[in-house]
Amino acid sequence: MTAALLILLHDTIIRGNMPKIKSLISLLIGTVFVAVILLAGCDKPRKPPFKCSDSIGCIDVAPAEPVKVGVLQALSGKVAPLGNEQVRGIDLAMDKRQRKLLGHDILLQTEDGGCTGEGGANAALRIIADPQTVAILGTTCSGEAATASKAMSDAGLVMISGNNSAPYLTAIAGKRAPNWQPGYFRTAANEEASGKSAAKYAFNELGIRKAATVHDGDIYTRGLTEGFEQAFQKLGGNIVLAASIAKGDKEMQPVLTAVLNSGAQLLFFPLFQPDANHVLLQARKAPGFEKIILMSDGALIESSFIEAVSDAGKGLYFVGPCYPSGPDVGALAGDYEAKFKISPAAKYYLSAFDATALLMDAVEKVSVQDPDGTLHIGRQALRNALYATQGFKGVTGSLSCNEFGDCAVPVFNILRLDDPAAGLQGLLSNVMFTYTYEK
Repeated sequence: MTAALLILLHDTIIRGNMPKIKSLISLLIGTVFVAVILLAGCDKPRKPPFKCSDSIGCIDVAPAEPVKVGVLQALSGKVAPLGNEQVRGIDLAMDKRQRKLLGHDILLQTEDGGCTGEGGANAALRIIADPQTVAILGTTCSGEAATASKAMSDAGLVMISGNNSAPYLTAIAGKRAPNWQPGYFRTAANEEASGKSAAKYAFNELGIRKAATVHDGDIYTRGLTEGFEQAFQKLGGNIVLAASIAKGDKEMQPVLTAVLNSGAQLLFFPLFQPDANHVLLQARKAPGFEKIILMSDGALIESSFIEAVSDAGKGLYFVGPCYPSGPDVGALAGDYEAKFKISPAAKYYLSAFDATALLMDAVEKVSVQDPDGTLHIGRQALRNALYATQGFKGVTGSLSCNEFGDCAVPVFNILRLDDPAAGLQGLLSNVMFTYTYEK
């Protein structure tokens, strides 16, 4: 347009039309002024492209790509009911977000760890083989976590569990535990306090002075029996037998005979199914065991165990996490039943829901988003955000993560199974004692 005006002005000058010349000069000045303004706008500094400065790297998620998250749970064998509860809790949390994060789909890669160290390691390696994986939701069993968390941490990811509770994974007596790994978190309470809770109840309420323990070598069961033994002895009790079995053992008579011969008044056996089932059912048939009180742990506080042992479970004590009630818990239970067409088989889906919500909130908080929608997620920034979590409102209560990755307040109940026909809800409502961990 400016060039055309110049040509017209040139022709007008030649013809000597002064009024028109003045008009054209004014128009030309105005046009040049507008052009200068527009060019000035074009020269405005643009935001520089994202450059990763994270100490362990960044994950870049292109506009059309999903945010990838691994799910590592025990989905086979007798522990599968616990793993399935974790998966359902994760599923419900994803539904709450419409399975989206900052405009991107969330893609889950689900792997079965089988509740073993080898299974956990292999499942973790399958997940971290994809360099776009942001985090892992898992595991179900602490034995899986011991190996999976090492692989996860070395790869620069985070892992957060709604079910692991072995003290060995995070902290013992306020100090870093042997299996602690950077980037590992959990919304299940550290069961360092679980053994103490069981010991306090046994000594103070049941009047027990001689106790026996049995574990299977797993870091979870070993951690609980050691916690029980230390607390019981500190109170003045005597551990007359500390025994172990091998995972998969079916014949429990040798260890049960040793318990009888020890003079124990109580047997604490925090085992998984099916081993715990064998101990209980064979103890009920062993002469002399009718005088010995039996106590197990939270891994058995679920429907399939109660159904499997039926009336043989009468009088069995359990130590397990205390879950809150209230509108949020009730609403989520309603969502569970509406989606899966069954009632929850255990309460552990609640802490899995919280683990997922906590992770997604942290990813959203640290993500840097380009105008085109590309996400940049700093790996260390994500870890730092989770370690800094304070007062996160979960359905299980307020969550605050410490430097070891423990995010839940340890509160444990002692329950007694009096009416197997009343099922899981009947057991959960029969609270004998509640213990809140004190530092």
